[in-house]
Amino acid sequence: MKNRIIRYGVFFTALVSFVSCKNNDSEKAADERIAALESYVDSLENVKTEDAEANWEQIAADYDRRTAESNEAIATLGDDIKPRNQARLDSINARYFVIRTSVETAKVPVKVNPNQRLRDTFFGAGKLGEDMNFGWVNKDNILDTYQTFFDAYKNNKENFTREDYDEVKLIYEALDSRKNTVEKEGLSSEDNNKIASIKFKFAPMFKMNRIGAKARENEEAKE
Repeated sequence: MKNRIIRYGVFFTALVSFVSCKNNDSEKAADERIAALESYVDSLENVKTEDAEANWEQIAADYDRRTAESNEAIATLGDDIKPRNQARLDSINARYFVIRTSVETAKVPVKVNPNQRLRDTFFGAGKLGEDMNFGWVNKDNILDTYQTFFDAYKNNKENFTREDYDEVKLIYEALDSRKNTVEKEGLSSEDNNKIASIKFKFAPMFKMNRIGAKARENEEAKE
């Protein structure tokens, strides 16, 4: 009887040791896989969005594979340690979601308002917004601004629609309004005279071109 008890004790001890060793191995495997996934996301956060976008198909495939391996490892864990590891994985997934959203957003083409595209034609991308704020124009650059406007107008007037001419009129009026302010801030007589010369050339040209655009569109509407 005593020997039997001893044998049972030895067997039970061995069984506990085996289960404990197996649990430790499972926990170690889960920790390694989650750590590998976390390192992968760490590296992705240091990649430029445009570079990630160019290689996104491979990145997504690698992430899905690593995530699946982590999930498999967590599934083998005991109930006492599984929640902790799952929470860790959820945190990594949340970080990956931020990266994925940034890449997906970058893939969506930005729709440019036609009027904004027209304003960009005159002054460069984003220089003049919908609010027609010429606050960046001062006594030192207003002559160049008028000249830039006039040159861009001459180079593109053949392509303007009637709606474009309406927008050009608003741009011109806003620039003139800014000029009234700049005159009080030390605009030189020489620059003022040169601006007057540009305005003298622009006004009749714009009037005739605008009438022509309206007539052309009316004719096209009849066809």
